[in-house]
Amino acid sequence: MIEEKDVSEEERWHFERLALQCLKGLKKRNLMGYYFTSRNEAKGHVLRTIPSDATIGFGDSVTLYQIGVIEALQDRGQKIISAYWKDGKVYFPSTKKEVVRVGREALFADYFLAGINALTLDGEVVNTDGTGNRLAGIIFGPRKVILVAGVNKIVANVEQALGRIKEVAAPLNARRHHVKHGMETTPPCAQIGMCVDCRSNRMCCFTLIIEHQITPRIEVVLIGERLGL
Repeated sequence: MIEEKDVSEEERWHFERLALQCLKGLKKRNLMGYYFTSRNEAKGHVLRTIPSDATIGFGDSVTLYQIGVIEALQDRGQKIISAYWKDGKVYFPSTKKEVVRVGREALFADYFLAGINALTLDGEVVNTDGTGNRLAGIIFGPRKVILVAGVNKIVANVEQALGRIKEVAAPLNARRHHVKHGMETTPPCAQIGMCVDCRSNRMCCFTLIIEHQITPRIEVVLIGERLGL
């Protein structure tokens, strides 16, 4: 787990203002939202929310690794179903077939945990995926979903959210998955640091915009720190 970084008084004030506006937007979309000033407070909330006997589907998230919640859930003996977590540590599957197989299993979990690529001030949640396993778990399957994000993921609108995915989230995640772990096919953004609208083994094949939910299944946890990619 990466240690918390000091946040200045001015930054904390700014983070809280952004989060409060975002929480209002989430509420009108029937999305439950919570704000915590630190990652440790957020981790505590997630651990209190999830029953100790629940199975956990997990869609890979730098933010969730940083706050230490996946490790904490495993330490208390819970079953974690994820292609990206194995033997108590982050794991990168060697084939897409493995991602698909485990991703299907995760749809039967009690809870599903994932990060957020971008979140608008009006409460729209925007995520992208290369395979679709993470988006599938958010949309359907597990009975409860918890999405966690630092305030750096908050943007003004959906247009900026899509821009953030193209310019920041997808290139950095492509580099983390493809270059760092020596995968054979690497999308151009992992090499040049920006989107060129490629048609190769890209990280952004599918994009999900959550505008509303009928039943209170998905909750969003915001943290007053810069977290994730």
